[in-house]
Amino acid sequence: MNLDEFLFKLHFKTDQITPSDWEVNWEDAPLPYKLYQGLPFVELSSVFHDSLEHTEKPTLNHISHFLMHTFGLTGVSQSFAFVDGLDIWTTCRRFVPSGGALYPSELYIYLKIDDLAHGIYHYDVAHHRLVCLRKGNFDDYLKQALGNRCDIHTSFASVFISTFFWKNFFKYNNFSYRLQGLDAGIVMGQLLEVGRRMGFETGVYYQFLDKAVNHLIGIDEKEESVYAVIPLSVDKKTIWFLDEEKGSVTSEKLCDELQPLHHQHYMRSKKIIEYPLILKMNEACMMDTFTSPRKMVDQPKEDFSGSIIKLPAANQLSYDFHSTCRRRYSPGMDFVLKPLNLHTLSSLLHETVLKSSYRNDLDQGYQQTPYRVDLNISTYNVDGLPNGIYAYDAPKQTLRRITAGDFRNALQDGLLSDFVNMAQIPLSFNIAGNKGHYKNNYGYRGHRIQHMEAGLLSHQLILAASALHLAGHPVLGFNVDWYDEVHQLHHRGTTSLLQIPVGHYRPHPRLQGSLHM
Repeated sequence: MNLDEFLFKLHFKTDQITPSDWEVNWEDAPLPYKLYQGLPFVELSSVFHDSLEHTEKPTLNHISHFLMHTFGLTGVSQSFAFVDGLDIWTTCRRFVPSGGALYPSELYIYLKIDDLAHGIYHYDVAHHRLVCLRKGNFDDYLKQALGNRCDIHTSFASVFISTFFWKNFFKYNNFSYRLQGLDAGIVMGQLLEVGRRMGFETGVYYQFLDKAVNHLIGIDEKEESVYAVIPLSVDKKTIWFLDEEKGSVTSEKLCDELQPLHHQHYMRSKKIIEYPLILKMNEACMMDTFTSPRKMVDQPKEDFSGSIIKLPAANQLSYDFHSTCRRRYSPGMDFVLKPLNLHTLSSLLHETVLKSSYRNDLDQGYQQTPYRVDLNISTYNVDGLPNGIYAYDAPKQTLRRITAGDFRNALQDGLLSDFVNMAQIPLSFNIAGNKGHYKNNYGYRGHRIQHMEAGLLSHQLILAASALHLAGHPVLGFNVDWYDEVHQLHHRGTTSLLQIPVGHYRPHPRLQGSLHM
């Protein structure tokens, strides 16, 4: 199967990319976190503060809070499973959702702070500690790997978000490739929000020399690969996207500057099934040289007719971040239909889009509306708004009606299995993007970039919903052609990337407890 065929089937014919006899071996499932063995480590603070404070000089304590709020284990939950082969489902909860609670992402961090040896560390989620992988100053190396665009010397840290392929391939087979980009984007969204609340300046780099970055942190590309690099700074004068002569630097030349690492790690699975298409896609995405950065070319969006509804004015929400993150829950079958008003919907949309603008190398600055991924909404029983499907125009704070009616049954019929009760949901958000997955701009790398941006937007939507005491449940298991037809996306050149029902919910019967004071 060639890569174009794979991406087409991955999106529209998902039953054709997974073997018909595929069975999940839960007894040999990997851990949801990577454990390095025999390496020096630094314990992080076990005191988990509810508030995040601004700082002009980050310490190890600040890094501890940053990592815990971004990706740390916050609690444990035990409930009856709805999965064959499992009687009880026990999961370690985090502030961010993940498909099947499998968390294929890993975090690495290049740290340059006073109370810790400078170098490359892995965030050991299981023990909330930093494992030292490589000591030293790697500013020049990393700057070259980012195309000499970032003033990396003014940063105090750089975070690498990677994907460990087996962690969700073991369950979803080749379909895991779509989930991996979304998961990385959701983690990235949480990281950017935590950084913002701590006063950190951040910039997301999607374009970098992959093999050089993977070599720096010492990961095996047959297992794992970095999807994004995010430097952190407290210097307001940091220059993020320098326009310098790129030279002839290549991954191969950079890799020759550092000795390879051969650290051992543990993932629990005894038998790992090969995933050649995932590796082939990852290899096709890689950049081996960096002659010039590619800036995103705006995709023309076809306008469409429909009545326009002006939403009520909405201000930025003020809420306790810690308790809002802890309250986050994906209800599934636990949604309960209650009416919503138009002001709540307006606040939800305004907060989502307000927090979704971020500094990145696609725009070489902050992304401005209209965004590359769109928000469409199916509504039911919203006071002051006729039932129907709407497109959200963020700059104008308006909804343009695509079609009128109650589409809950149509959305239910498009699900590949009944894991969400659409009849109990007043809002269902459809995140859509360019049907070509940015291939004209970034080749096969465009697919994962697009899904990471969809993940980032979905993270902000779910966080805003939780702040309003609602809940969202990201859904990827749906018939894309069906959903594209329901939302009338075909003539706009876009396609459904993710569906997120949002509404009220009842508590699910489960045992849960916090892992921190």
